[in-house]
Amino acid sequence: MEICLLNDSFPPLIDGVANTVMNYARILTEDMGANVLVGTPRYPGADYTSYPYRVVDYPSLDTARVTAGYRTGYLLSVREIAEMADFGPDIIHTHCPAMSTLMARVLQYETGAPVVFTYHTKFDVDITKALGDGFLKKETLKALVNNISACDEVWVVSEGAGENLKSLGYEGDYRVMVNGVDFARGRAAQEEVRAFSKEYGLPGDVPVFLFVGRLMEYKGLPIIIDAMKKLHDRGMDFRMVFVGSGDYENELRKKTEEYGLEGKVILTGPIRDREQLRAIYTRCDLFLFPSTYDTNGIVVREAAACGLGSVLIKGSCAAEGITHARNGYLIDENADSMAALLERVCEDMDAMHTVGENAMNEIYISWEDSVKNAYARYEVIREQARDGSLKKKRRQKSDLFIETAAEVTERFKKIMDLPEKIREDLFGEDEWIIRRK
Repeated sequence: MEICLLNDSFPPLIDGVANTVMNYARILTEDMGANVLVGTPRYPGADYTSYPYRVVDYPSLDTARVTAGYRTGYLLSVREIAEMADFGPDIIHTHCPAMSTLMARVLQYETGAPVVFTYHTKFDVDITKALGDGFLKKETLKALVNNISACDEVWVVSEGAGENLKSLGYEGDYRVMVNGVDFARGRAAQEEVRAFSKEYGLPGDVPVFLFVGRLMEYKGLPIIIDAMKKLHDRGMDFRMVFVGSGDYENELRKKTEEYGLEGKVILTGPIRDREQLRAIYTRCDLFLFPSTYDTNGIVVREAAACGLGSVLIKGSCAAEGITHARNGYLIDENADSMAALLERVCEDMDAMHTVGENAMNEIYISWEDSVKNAYARYEVIREQARDGSLKKKRRQKSDLFIETAAEVTERFKKIMDLPEKIREDLFGEDEWIIRRK
Protein backbone atom coordinates (compact mmCIF):
# COMPACT_ATOMS: atom_id res chain seq x y z
CA MET A 1 0.00 0.00 0.00
CA GLU A 2 1.18 3.54 -0.81
CA ILE A 3 0.55 5.73 2.25
CA CYS A 4 1.11 9.49 2.55
CA LEU A 5 1.36 10.85 6.10
CA LEU A 6 1.08 14.60 6.64
CA ASN A 7 1.77 16.66 9.76
CA ASP A 8 2.77 20.23 10.63
CA SER A 9 5.49 19.07 13.06
CA PHE A 10 8.38 16.73 12.34
CA PRO A 11 12.05 16.55 13.40
CA PRO A 12 13.92 18.60 14.37
CA LEU A 13 10.72 19.78 16.11
CA ILE A 14 9.44 16.93 18.28
CA ASP A 15 6.05 16.79 19.99
CA GLY A 16 3.55 14.02 20.68
CA VAL A 17 2.01 14.15 17.20
CA ALA A 18 5.40 14.18 15.46
CA ASN A 19 6.30 11.14 17.54
CA THR A 20 3.06 9.49 16.38
CA VAL A 21 3.82 10.14 12.70
CA MET A 22 7.38 8.82 13.09
CA ASN A 23 6.12 5.61 14.68
CA TYR A 24 3.44 5.19 12.00
CA ALA A 25 6.00 5.68 9.24
CA ARG A 26 8.54 3.33 10.80
CA ILE A 27 6.14 0.47 11.57
CA LEU A 28 4.19 0.76 8.32
CA THR A 29 7.50 0.50 6.47
CA GLU A 30 9.24 -2.17 8.54
CA ASP A 31 6.36 -4.37 9.69
CA MET A 32 3.60 -3.86 7.12
CA GLY A 33 5.77 -3.58 4.02
CA ALA A 34 4.03 -0.35 3.01
CA ASN A 35 5.61 2.35 0.88
CA VAL A 36 5.45 5.51 3.01
CA LEU A 37 5.91 9.18 2.19
CA VAL A 38 5.83 11.86 4.90
CA GLY A 39 5.00 15.46 3.98
CA THR A 40 5.95 18.25 6.39
CA PRO A 41 6.72 21.98 6.37
CA ARG A 42 10.41 22.69 5.89
CA TYR A 43 12.43 23.24 9.07
CA PRO A 44 15.87 24.87 8.68
CA GLY A 45 18.75 22.45 8.92
CA ALA A 46 16.59 19.32 8.72
CA ASP A 47 18.18 16.38 6.88
CA TYR A 48 15.96 13.40 6.08
CA THR A 49 18.31 11.50 3.77
CA SER A 50 18.98 8.75 6.32
CA TYR A 51 15.31 8.03 7.08
CA PRO A 52 14.02 4.57 6.06
CA TYR A 53 11.07 6.22 4.31
CA ARG A 54 10.70 9.17 1.99
CA VAL A 55 10.20 12.67 3.45
CA VAL A 56 9.07 15.60 1.30
CA ASP A 57 9.53 18.92 3.09
CA TYR A 58 7.76 21.81 1.44
CA PRO A 59 8.40 25.59 1.74
CA SER A 60 7.26 27.14 5.02
CA LEU A 61 6.84 30.44 6.80
CA ASP A 62 8.60 31.21 10.08
CA THR A 63 5.75 31.47 12.60
CA ALA A 64 7.74 30.06 15.52
CA ARG A 65 7.29 33.10 17.77
CA VAL A 66 3.48 32.88 17.76
CA THR A 67 3.12 29.10 17.45
CA ALA A 68 5.57 27.81 20.09
CA GLY A 69 8.26 26.82 17.58
CA TYR A 70 6.06 25.54 14.74
CA ARG A 71 6.41 26.64 11.14
CA THR A 72 3.49 27.10 8.75
CA GLY A 73 3.63 25.31 5.43
CA TYR A 74 3.01 27.19 2.19
CA LEU A 75 -0.01 25.64 0.45
CA LEU A 76 0.99 26.54 -3.10
CA SER A 77 4.21 24.53 -2.89
CA VAL A 78 3.50 23.29 -6.37
CA ARG A 79 6.74 21.39 -6.95
CA GLU A 80 6.37 19.39 -3.72
CA ILE A 81 2.63 18.80 -4.21
CA ALA A 82 3.40 17.43 -7.65
CA GLU A 83 6.08 15.17 -6.14
CA MET A 84 3.65 13.83 -3.53
CA ALA A 85 0.91 13.38 -6.14
CA ASP A 86 3.30 11.41 -8.37
CA PHE A 87 3.84 9.07 -5.40
CA GLY A 88 0.29 7.86 -6.09
CA PRO A 89 -1.04 7.36 -2.54
CA ASP A 90 -3.76 4.83 -1.78
CA ILE A 91 -4.37 6.58 1.55
CA ILE A 92 -3.65 10.14 2.67
CA HIS A 93 -3.51 10.39 6.48
CA THR A 94 -3.26 13.88 7.97
CA HIS A 95 -2.52 14.51 11.65
CA CYS A 96 -3.01 18.28 11.92
CA PRO A 97 -6.24 20.18 11.13
CA ALA A 98 -4.48 23.20 9.64
CA MET A 99 -2.04 23.30 6.71
CA SER A 100 -1.47 19.54 6.57
CA THR A 101 -5.18 18.90 6.02
CA LEU A 102 -5.40 21.62 3.38
CA MET A 103 -2.43 19.92 1.69
CA ALA A 104 -4.21 16.56 2.00
CA ARG A 105 -7.28 17.96 0.27
CA VAL A 106 -5.21 19.34 -2.60
CA LEU A 107 -3.52 15.93 -2.94
CA GLN A 108 -6.89 14.23 -2.91
CA TYR A 109 -8.08 16.46 -5.75
CA GLU A 110 -4.93 15.49 -7.67
CA THR A 111 -5.02 11.74 -6.95
CA GLY A 112 -8.53 10.75 -5.85
CA ALA A 113 -7.13 9.00 -2.75
CA PRO A 114 -9.30 9.02 0.42
CA VAL A 115 -8.25 11.28 3.30
CA VAL A 116 -8.12 10.16 6.93
CA PHE A 117 -7.74 12.74 9.70
CA THR A 118 -6.68 12.02 13.30
CA TYR A 119 -7.69 14.44 16.05
CA HIS A 120 -4.88 14.32 18.62
CA THR A 121 -5.00 17.59 20.53
CA LYS A 122 -7.57 20.04 21.90
CA PHE A 123 -6.42 22.71 19.49
CA ASP A 124 -9.02 25.17 20.80
CA VAL A 125 -6.89 25.60 23.94
CA ASP A 126 -3.83 26.62 21.92
CA ILE A 127 -5.91 28.89 19.67
CA THR A 128 -7.39 30.64 22.69
CA LYS A 129 -3.90 31.16 24.08
CA ALA A 130 -2.70 32.66 20.80
CA LEU A 131 -5.79 34.66 19.75
CA GLY A 132 -7.89 35.20 22.86
CA ASP A 133 -11.64 34.58 23.04
CA GLY A 134 -12.85 36.96 20.37
CA PHE A 135 -13.88 36.92 16.73
CA LEU A 136 -10.55 35.61 15.43
CA LYS A 137 -10.78 32.49 17.61
CA LYS A 138 -14.35 31.81 16.50
CA GLU A 139 -13.54 32.11 12.81
CA THR A 140 -10.32 30.09 13.11
CA LEU A 141 -12.14 27.24 14.87
CA LYS A 142 -14.87 27.30 12.23
CA ALA A 143 -12.30 27.07 9.44
CA LEU A 144 -10.47 24.16 11.10
CA VAL A 145 -13.69 22.24 11.80
CA ASN A 146 -14.77 22.71 8.17
CA ASN A 147 -11.36 21.42 7.12
CA ILE A 148 -11.79 18.30 9.27
CA SER A 149 -15.33 17.78 7.97
CA ALA A 150 -13.97 17.62 4.42
CA CYS A 151 -12.02 14.42 5.24
CA ASP A 152 -13.42 11.00 4.36
CA GLU A 153 -12.91 9.48 7.81
CA VAL A 154 -12.12 11.10 11.16
CA TRP A 155 -10.23 9.27 13.91
CA VAL A 156 -9.88 10.41 17.51
CA VAL A 157 -7.43 9.12 20.10
CA SER A 158 -10.07 8.77 22.84
CA GLU A 159 -13.82 9.04 23.32
CA GLY A 160 -13.26 12.28 25.22
CA ALA A 161 -11.34 13.70 22.28
CA GLY A 162 -14.31 12.92 20.05
CA GLU A 163 -16.67 14.70 22.42
CA ASN A 164 -14.36 17.72 22.49
CA LEU A 165 -14.34 17.80 18.69
CA LYS A 166 -18.15 17.69 18.67
CA SER A 167 -18.22 20.60 21.14
CA LEU A 168 -16.29 22.71 18.61
CA GLY A 169 -19.01 22.25 16.00
CA TYR A 170 -17.99 19.05 14.21
CA GLU A 171 -21.15 17.17 13.20
CA GLY A 172 -19.78 14.07 11.51
CA ASP A 173 -18.92 10.57 12.69
CA TYR A 174 -15.62 9.57 14.26
CA ARG A 175 -13.78 6.37 15.09
CA VAL A 176 -11.66 5.90 18.25
CA MET A 177 -8.15 4.71 17.30
CA VAL A 178 -5.89 4.66 20.36
CA ASN A 179 -2.23 5.62 20.03
CA GLY A 180 0.46 3.31 21.40
CA VAL A 181 3.77 3.77 23.19
CA ASP A 182 7.27 2.88 22.05
CA PHE A 183 8.33 1.27 25.34
CA ALA A 184 8.26 -2.50 25.48
CA ARG A 185 6.22 -3.90 28.35
CA GLY A 186 8.53 -4.43 31.34
CA ARG A 187 10.80 -2.57 33.70
CA ALA A 188 14.23 -1.11 32.95
CA ALA A 189 17.43 -2.83 34.05
CA GLN A 190 18.27 -2.35 37.72
CA GLU A 191 21.69 -0.81 37.06
CA GLU A 192 20.02 1.99 35.06
CA VAL A 193 17.45 2.51 37.81
CA ARG A 194 20.18 2.71 40.45
CA ALA A 195 22.11 5.22 38.33
CA PHE A 196 19.08 7.54 38.20
CA SER A 197 18.50 7.23 41.95
CA LYS A 198 22.14 8.05 42.64
CA GLU A 199 22.21 11.03 40.27
CA TYR A 200 19.27 12.72 42.00
CA GLY A 201 19.83 11.41 45.52
CA LEU A 202 16.57 9.48 45.78
CA PRO A 203 16.27 7.56 49.08
CA GLY A 204 14.92 4.04 48.96
CA ASP A 205 12.50 4.37 51.87
CA VAL A 206 10.20 7.24 50.79
CA PRO A 207 7.54 7.45 48.03
CA VAL A 208 8.74 8.96 44.76
CA PHE A 209 6.15 10.67 42.54
CA LEU A 210 6.68 11.54 38.86
CA PHE A 211 5.41 13.88 36.14
CA VAL A 212 6.70 13.70 32.54
CA GLY A 213 5.70 16.17 29.85
CA ARG A 214 5.61 19.82 28.91
CA LEU A 215 5.68 21.99 32.02
CA MET A 216 2.53 23.96 31.22
CA GLU A 217 -0.05 25.25 33.68
CA TYR A 218 -2.93 23.58 31.82
CA LYS A 219 -1.35 20.17 32.44
CA GLY A 220 -2.54 20.47 36.05
CA LEU A 221 0.86 21.33 37.52
CA PRO A 222 -0.53 23.79 40.11
CA ILE A 223 -2.54 20.87 41.54
CA ILE A 224 0.64 18.80 41.91
CA ILE A 225 2.82 21.43 43.53
CA ASP A 226 0.03 22.55 45.90
CA ALA A 227 -0.61 18.91 46.86
CA MET A 228 3.11 18.52 47.64
CA LYS A 229 2.92 21.51 49.98
CA LYS A 230 -0.02 19.93 51.81
CA LEU A 231 1.88 16.65 52.25
CA HIS A 232 4.96 18.56 53.42
CA ASP A 233 2.91 20.55 55.93
CA ARG A 234 1.55 17.25 57.32
CA GLY A 235 5.10 16.01 57.89
CA MET A 236 5.17 13.43 55.10
CA ASP A 237 8.52 12.64 53.46
CA PHE A 238 8.53 12.11 49.68
CA ARG A 239 10.24 13.10 46.44
CA MET A 240 8.47 14.70 43.47
CA VAL A 241 10.28 14.50 40.12
CA PHE A 242 9.28 16.74 37.20
CA VAL A 243 10.77 15.75 33.80
CA GLY A 244 10.38 18.29 31.01
CA SER A 245 10.45 22.00 30.28
CA GLY A 246 7.93 24.69 29.47
CA ASP A 247 6.32 28.00 30.34
CA TYR A 248 5.41 26.94 33.89
CA GLU A 249 8.93 25.86 34.84
CA ASN A 250 9.90 29.16 36.46
CA GLU A 251 6.69 29.21 38.46
CA LEU A 252 7.37 25.67 39.66
CA ARG A 253 10.83 26.67 40.85
CA LYS A 254 9.40 29.74 42.55
CA LYS A 255 6.72 27.74 44.36
CA THR A 256 9.22 25.05 45.35
CA GLU A 257 11.24 27.71 47.17
CA GLU A 258 8.19 29.52 48.52
CA TYR A 259 6.69 26.29 49.91
CA GLY A 260 9.98 25.14 51.44
CA LEU A 261 10.14 22.07 49.20
CA GLU A 262 13.83 22.29 48.26
CA GLY A 263 15.24 18.78 48.42
CA LYS A 264 11.81 17.22 47.99
CA VAL A 265 10.94 18.59 44.52
CA ILE A 266 13.35 17.83 41.67
CA LEU A 267 13.22 19.37 38.18
CA THR A 268 15.42 17.41 35.78
CA GLY A 269 14.75 19.38 32.61
CA PRO A 270 14.00 17.53 29.35
CA ILE A 271 15.28 13.94 29.08
CA ARG A 272 15.23 12.68 25.50
CA ASP A 273 17.12 9.41 26.00
CA ARG A 274 14.28 6.88 25.94
CA GLU A 275 16.13 4.23 27.95
CA GLN A 276 17.00 6.75 30.64
CA LEU A 277 13.37 7.86 30.73
CA ARG A 278 12.28 4.23 31.03
CA ALA A 279 14.57 3.88 34.05
CA ILE A 280 12.92 6.92 35.64
CA TYR A 281 9.44 5.47 35.20
CA THR A 282 10.69 2.19 36.68
CA ARG A 283 12.25 3.88 39.71
CA CYS A 284 9.22 5.94 40.73
CA ASP A 285 6.22 4.72 42.72
CA LEU A 286 3.32 6.71 41.24
CA PHE A 287 2.73 8.85 38.16
CA LEU A 288 0.81 12.11 38.68
CA PHE A 289 -1.08 13.40 35.65
CA PRO A 290 -3.95 15.74 36.67
CA SER A 291 -4.46 17.05 33.13
CA THR A 292 -7.86 17.65 31.59
CA TYR A 293 -6.20 19.09 28.45
CA ASP A 294 -4.65 15.94 27.03
CA THR A 295 -6.84 13.84 24.75
CA ASN A 296 -5.02 10.57 25.29
CA GLY A 297 -2.12 10.90 27.72
CA ILE A 298 0.49 8.68 26.08
CA VAL A 299 2.70 9.24 29.14
CA VAL A 300 0.11 7.37 31.24
CA ARG A 301 0.62 4.31 29.05
CA GLU A 302 4.39 4.81 29.06
CA ALA A 303 4.19 4.67 32.84
CA ALA A 304 1.99 1.59 32.64
CA ALA A 305 4.53 -0.11 30.36
CA CYS A 306 7.01 0.14 33.26
CA GLY A 307 4.56 -1.05 35.93
CA LEU A 308 3.72 2.43 37.22
CA GLY A 309 0.14 3.38 38.11
CA SER A 310 -1.21 6.91 37.55
CA VAL A 311 -3.29 9.46 39.45
CA LEU A 312 -5.78 11.05 37.04
CA ILE A 313 -8.76 13.40 37.06
CA LYS A 314 -12.18 11.74 37.04
CA GLY A 315 -13.81 12.11 33.64
CA SER A 316 -10.66 13.26 31.85
CA CYS A 317 -9.61 11.75 28.51
CA ALA A 318 -6.45 10.36 30.13
CA ALA A 319 -8.61 8.48 32.65
CA GLU A 320 -10.46 6.44 30.00
CA GLY A 321 -10.01 2.73 30.75
CA ILE A 322 -8.97 3.36 34.35
CA THR A 323 -10.76 1.65 37.24
CA HIS A 324 -10.07 3.36 40.55
CA ALA A 325 -7.67 1.43 42.81
CA ARG A 326 -7.49 -1.35 40.21
CA ASN A 327 -5.21 -0.05 37.44
CA GLY A 328 -4.92 3.59 38.50
CA TYR A 329 -6.40 6.22 40.80
CA LEU A 330 -9.07 8.85 40.13
CA ILE A 331 -9.38 12.17 41.97
CA ASP A 332 -11.29 15.43 41.78
CA GLU A 333 -9.57 18.31 40.01
CA ASN A 334 -7.99 19.95 43.05
CA ALA A 335 -4.95 19.70 45.28
CA ASP A 336 -6.90 18.62 48.37
CA SER A 337 -8.18 15.53 46.58
CA MET A 338 -4.70 14.62 45.30
CA ALA A 339 -3.02 15.12 48.68
CA ALA A 340 -5.65 13.04 50.48
CA LEU A 341 -5.26 10.17 48.02
CA LEU A 342 -1.46 10.21 48.10
CA GLU A 343 -1.39 10.23 51.88
CA ARG A 344 -3.76 7.27 51.96
CA VAL A 345 -2.24 5.05 49.26
CA CYS A 346 1.33 5.59 50.50
CA GLU A 347 0.36 3.76 53.70
CA ASP A 348 0.38 0.52 51.66
CA MET A 349 3.12 0.69 49.03
CA ASP A 350 2.69 -2.96 48.08
CA ALA A 351 -0.93 -2.33 47.10
CA MET A 352 0.19 0.73 45.12
CA HIS A 353 2.72 -1.36 43.21
CA THR A 354 0.04 -3.98 42.49
CA VAL A 355 -2.02 -1.22 40.84
CA GLY A 356 1.02 -0.50 38.68
CA GLU A 357 1.27 -4.18 37.69
CA ASN A 358 -2.41 -4.14 36.72
CA ALA A 359 -1.86 -1.02 34.63
CA MET A 360 0.96 -2.80 32.80
CA ASN A 361 -1.30 -5.74 31.99
CA GLU A 362 -4.55 -3.88 31.27
CA ILE A 363 -4.04 -0.45 29.68
CA TYR A 364 -0.71 -0.79 27.89
CA ILE A 365 -0.73 -0.82 24.07
CA SER A 366 2.36 -0.90 21.87
CA TRP A 367 2.82 1.22 18.77
CA GLU A 368 3.08 -2.01 16.79
CA ASP A 369 -0.45 -3.02 17.81
CA SER A 370 -1.80 0.50 17.33
CA VAL A 371 -0.40 0.87 13.80
CA LYS A 372 -1.48 -2.68 12.90
CA ASN A 373 -5.06 -1.64 13.75
CA ALA A 374 -4.67 1.50 11.64
CA TYR A 375 -3.35 -0.48 8.67
CA ALA A 376 -6.32 -2.85 8.83
CA ARG A 377 -8.64 0.15 8.72
CA TYR A 378 -6.68 1.64 5.81
CA GLU A 379 -7.41 -1.53 3.85
CA VAL A 380 -11.15 -1.18 4.48
CA ILE A 381 -11.14 2.49 3.43
CA ARG A 382 -9.12 1.73 0.31
CA GLU A 383 -11.61 -0.95 -0.76
CA GLN A 384 -14.56 1.35 -0.05
CA ALA A 385 -12.94 4.02 -2.23
CA ARG A 386 -12.44 1.49 -5.02
CA ASP A 387 -15.96 0.05 -4.99
CA GLY A 388 -17.67 3.42 -4.50
CA SER A 389 -19.17 2.65 -1.09
CA LEU A 390 -17.16 5.28 0.79
CA LYS A 391 -19.59 7.69 2.43
CA LYS A 392 -19.75 10.95 0.49
CA LYS A 393 -18.65 13.97 2.50
CA ARG A 394 -20.51 17.23 2.58
CA ARG A 395 -19.16 19.87 0.22
CA GLN A 396 -17.32 22.71 2.00
CA LYS A 397 -17.11 26.40 1.08
CA SER A 398 -13.34 25.99 0.88
CA ASP A 399 -13.58 23.34 -1.84
CA LEU A 400 -13.31 25.95 -4.61
CA PHE A 401 -10.07 27.24 -3.06
CA ILE A 402 -8.70 23.69 -2.84
CA GLU A 403 -9.68 22.98 -6.45
CA THR A 404 -8.00 26.19 -7.59
CA ALA A 405 -4.79 25.31 -5.74
CA ALA A 406 -4.86 21.84 -7.29
CA GLU A 407 -5.36 23.27 -10.78
CA VAL A 408 -2.40 25.61 -10.30
CA THR A 409 -0.33 22.60 -9.26
CA GLU A 410 -1.49 20.58 -12.26
CA ARG A 411 -0.65 23.35 -14.72
CA PHE A 412 2.77 23.88 -13.17
CA LYS A 413 3.40 20.13 -13.36
CA LYS A 414 2.63 20.19 -17.11
CA ILE A 415 5.15 23.01 -17.52
CA MET A 416 7.69 20.99 -15.53
CA ASP A 417 7.15 18.07 -17.90
CA LEU A 418 8.12 20.19 -20.91
CA PRO A 419 11.64 19.80 -22.26
CA GLU A 420 14.14 22.27 -20.77
CA LYS A 421 14.67 24.12 -24.05
CA ILE A 422 10.93 24.81 -24.49
CA ARG A 423 10.62 26.07 -20.90
CA GLU A 424 13.51 28.48 -21.45
CA ASP A 425 11.90 29.70 -24.69
CA LEU A 426 8.59 30.29 -22.90
CA PHE A 427 9.96 32.13 -19.88
CA GLY A 428 13.45 33.23 -20.84
CA GLU A 429 16.47 31.54 -19.32
CA ASP A 430 16.91 33.93 -16.36
CA GLU A 431 13.21 33.98 -15.46
CA TRP A 432 12.99 30.19 -15.67
CA ILE A 433 15.93 29.77 -13.31
CA ILE A 434 14.18 32.06 -10.80
CA ARG A 435 10.88 30.15 -11.11
CA ARG A 436 12.60 26.81 -10.84
CA LYS A 437 14.28 27.84 -7.58
